[in-house]
Amino acid sequence: DEEFDELCFEFGLELDEITSEKDIISKEKGEEKAKGASDVVLYKIDVPANRYDLLCLEGLVRGLQVFKERINVPRYEKIIPAEGEGQKLIITEQTVQIRPHAVAAVLRNITFTKERYESFIDLQEKLHQNICRKRALVAIGTHDLDTISGPFTYTAKAPSEIKFKPLNQSQEYTASQIMDLYRNDSHLRHYLPLIENKPRYPVIYDSNGVVLSMPPIINGDHTKISLNTRNVFIECTGTDITKAKIVLDIIVTMFSEYCEKPFTVEAVEVVYPNGKTHIYPELAYRKEKVKPEVINKKVGISETPSSLAKLLTRMCLKSHVIGNGNHLEVEIPPTRADIIHACDIIEDAAIAYGYNNIQMVIPKTYTIANQLPLNKLSELLRLDLAAAGFTEALTFALCSQEDIADKLGMDMSATNAVRIANPKTAEFQVARTTLLPGLLKTIAANRKMPLPLKLFEISDIVVKDPNTDVGARNYRHLCAIYYNKSPGFEIIHGLLDRIMQVLEVPPNEENGYTIKAAEGSAFFPGRCAEVFAKGQSIGKLGVLHPDVITKFELTMPCSALEINIEPFV
Repeated sequence: DEEFDELCFEFGLELDEITSEKDIISKEKGEEKAKGASDVVLYKIDVPANRYDLLCLEGLVRGLQVFKERINVPRYEKIIPAEGEGQKLIITEQTVQIRPHAVAAVLRNITFTKERYESFIDLQEKLHQNICRKRALVAIGTHDLDTISGPFTYTAKAPSEIKFKPLNQSQEYTASQIMDLYRNDSHLRHYLPLIENKPRYPVIYDSNGVVLSMPPIINGDHTKISLNTRNVFIECTGTDITKAKIVLDIIVTMFSEYCEKPFTVEAVEVVYPNGKTHIYPELAYRKEKVKPEVINKKVGISETPSSLAKLLTRMCLKSHVIGNGNHLEVEIPPTRADIIHACDIIEDAAIAYGYNNIQMVIPKTYTIANQLPLNKLSELLRLDLAAAGFTEALTFALCSQEDIADKLGMDMSATNAVRIANPKTAEFQVARTTLLPGLLKTIAANRKMPLPLKLFEISDIVVKDPNTDVGARNYRHLCAIYYNKSPGFEIIHGLLDRIMQVLEVPPNEENGYTIKAAEGSAFFPGRCAEVFAKGQSIGKLGVLHPDVITKFELTMPCSALEINIEPFV
């Protein structure tokens, strides 16, 4: 186990835990439920989300074997059948509106065992969840080719016109009945909305009108794969052709090792509505050139070009040195759709070299890190506010439109707030333009606590600003609130004086701070003042208006202060 853990780490994976079904069940549901569960040891391995080729045992073992230099990188081959003998998949124009793309391939003379079959189904499931985005982008169908006869047609029909026996069911249903049948199915119900409200449902027929599948929901029972299946027809339909090609490549490269001629795949001709044809799977190999010194520099090692080529070959990227050692030619196999840029190749070289073997060095750039001045000021103010007897609160940066507008007696358009295009809940519709509602909601949630309640928060607010590159700007605000049987304006005023005292801002007009009577929609008339410092208005303090207090479900008077602290940095 330890050796395997070490090997996974070297290969850039993580052995998450070593467990068994029995352990898992007893952890989740207790010892009683776990009786009779299997004791077989299970390895839980964390695979990076971009490495689709490691999602099944076949690919993982192949990758590790190549990494350990026990086998050479296999060469995947597509066999194009003689004219008129190959399979055809014809796409009709009806599919354009709903799932326009389809690709297909055949695995000939394959030998399944129980384990291989389970792995085959499991890989499809993992791909569905991952790259296929829960079947929204691609759906995979695999069929026993000997139970059907081509050419196959991929079309879309009205739900009432589609009738077949779905996988593992005992009778035929129309497409609409199938939707009702699976509405409560824990596994399939999540995929129904993908096509449910469309006028036509996608469907694949063979030349005798047998339904292969109704993607992305369910396959037909007629073409079900069993352990005796010898020839597998694989089709991937989807809304994203690139992803569909990757998915098809992964499935055929992973399981072609069980074919009579290992690592060979029989190609299928796909005919588009406009009459053009294309041969799938593409199984495209491509060559990339990388300079050895770039790899060495980026990773921080000094390897010879030939040893770098060897490292990359161990990662299934067959490489050799060309042009007097100035370049490496790297061959990207069809299994590695994650190699998009030279950086991906360099990363693989680093993994093969071993992250633990890279020497630690002090960076060439000599800098001493410092706290951001604004954050440093915020931290210092937090300490002094806490020392003044106020309790710090941290509230959500998002709030509802009422919180910052209606409840504070303002108009939404005047707040200049940043809205969220598709909010999940009514509570999180806009970014806050003031900290006051958050603190008032905090008090409302703590009405049972003994009075007085003294709270403060120092956080960012967000307002629209057309002059910035992102169209909005953050300001660091300080807000404090005093809630008691009497308004306590003098306490909040005293707090303002204390804040200015610790900021060393004197109480005068020239270079200090002053307060002037003002009006604010959230404040009681005649009980509100604007704070001026550094020659600009930095905020307001005062007694809150009774309407504001009742709208936040509070019953006692309340005074508050909110200022922008950025001018004092």
